[in-house]
Parts: sequence; structure tokens; C-alpha cells
Amino acid sequence: MSLVPAWIPVTIAAALFQVWRTALQARLRGALSAPAAGFVRFVYALPADILLLGVALLLLRRALPAIPPAFLLDCLAGGIAQIFGTMLLIMAFGHRNFVVGTAYAKTEAAQLVIFSVLVLGVRIPPLAIVGIMLAVAGVLALSFAGQKLSPADLLRASVQPAALCGLGSGFCFAVTAILLREATLTLGPATPVVLKAVLTLTVTNLLQTLVQGGVMALRNRGELAKCFTLWRRAAPVGLLSACGSGCWFAGFALTSAALVRGFGQIEILFTLAVGHFFLGERTRRGEMAGLALVSLGVVLIAAAGIG
Repeated sequence: MSLVPAWIPVTIAAALFQVWRTALQARLRGALSAPAAGFVRFVYALPADILLLGVALLLLRRALPAIPPAFLLDCLAGGIAQIFGTMLLIMAFGHRNFVVGTAYAKTEAAQLVIFSVLVLGVRIPPLAIVGIMLAVAGVLALSFAGQKLSPADLLRASVQPAALCGLGSGFCFAVTAILLREATLTLGPATPVVLKAVLTLTVTNLLQTLVQGGVMALRNRGELAKCFTLWRRAAPVGLLSACGSGCWFAGFALTSAALVRGFGQIEILFTLAVGHFFLGERTRRGEMAGLALVSLGVVLIAAAGIG
């Protein structure tokens, strides 16, 4: 029996897919508005989600499990929370101090720990909590690297709209993770983890497509049409989103959302590695401390999970 819990390699795969998807999605920003660039993530992922669900049912030789109403409600609420989290993050970009807003959005993992422990009563190993906090501190340090912010500047920025939008975004993403983990749990222990993940992914993505697509159809049909005329560039974003989300949901089905999202901070290391080795970007001196904190944090989380 392997000493490494399954959620660790699954989370690593999720982070890799997310970095790849984000890189492709960034190339759409010049052609699509931010909401439209977010919508293609859902609409083009849906065919891949349905295909993954069909393959899972075929390989497992199972029919669809009974879907309780709580499952649908969790998927709907989690999907809407993710949409609002994305909107708040985009709002943070629009403010003058968008760096602060983006950085505070990265506190999602820390907010997950606080909410999971204090509100839901989830038991998280103390070593993992320390690791999550260190990883979040490292991500914040990397976000602020190169920014000439004095402690007084940072304090003032922390109560500005950009920071508040960032905190709100992180909270929405934390709520998303919790609700989607709860959705997988409503399917019962008899349902295989893979089937839980792809079914949750497919239903959530379908509901998100209907909700956000409906809003765009009412408010901005021109941008909605663009999402389909640019399908050659947008479709790979959806495919990678489906693969990444499937891995995230599988991680949520295997262990607590706080552990998965905390360990998922390894994404920033992959992002910097791509910038260094493929784009020729140099790591600045101020980033080294952040890299060390993130690395130490994910190691502690993994050690807690293995232990």
C-alpha cells in the first residue's frame, strides 16, 4: 500500500492543469472581456465533463447514482459562489491598488482553515495548519515582491476597495471548495471517488453555464456571440479547465477542502518555474523568501497528510 495519500498527486495534477489553463486564458483577454473570458472556461469544459462522466460510468460499469436534492443545491450554491469570487477578483483588478486586491484573494486557503475548524468543526492536523499558513504567507510575499509598500502603506491599502474585493473573492472561493466537498459527500460512501468527482464537476459546470450564460444573454449578447466565434482559441481553455476541476473535485472527495487548497498553493511554484525555465524570467531577490515559505508550507502539509 502506498505511503502517499491519493489526494496529494491528484492536487499536484490539479495545480498543473490550472497553471496551463490560466496561461491560455490570459491570451483571450485582448479578444474578450473578463466575464466572457471566464465564461468560456465553463461552456467549453461542459462537453469534456460529459465525456469524462460517460467514460467513468463505462469503466466502472455503473449507472448514475441517485442524486439527492442536497447535492443539486450544493452544486448550485458552490457554482454561484465561484462566479461571484471571479467577479470580485476582476473588480479588484479595476481598482488602483490591484496588486493588494489580488494578493488578498490568495488568502483563500487560510480562510478555509478558519471556517472549517471554527464553523464546521473539521479536525485538521496542527502540522497541516502551520503549513497552510506558511504557504499563504509565502504567496502573499511573492505577490508583494517588488512593490515598494511600507507597513503604513500596506495598512492603508488593506482597507481599500481592492483589498476588500480580494478578501471577498478569497472567501467566495473558500465557500466554493467547502460546498463542493459537501456535494461529493451527499453521494454516499458506496459511490466511487472518481464518479463523485466527475458527476459533481459536470452538474456544477452545467449550472454555471446556464446561470452565467443566461445573464450574458440578457445583458451582453455581443460578448456571448464572441465566445462562440473564437471557439478555436477558447476550446483548449475549457478542456484544461475540465481536467483541472476534475482533479480538484477528486481531491475534495478524498480529504478536507482546506488540506487540498492549502497544498494547492504549490501552483505558484509551478507558475514561477514556467516563467523561469520557459520564458527566461529571473527570480528577484525579494521573491526568494516567498518561495521558501511556500515550499516549506507544502512540505509540512504533505507530511501531515502522510502521517
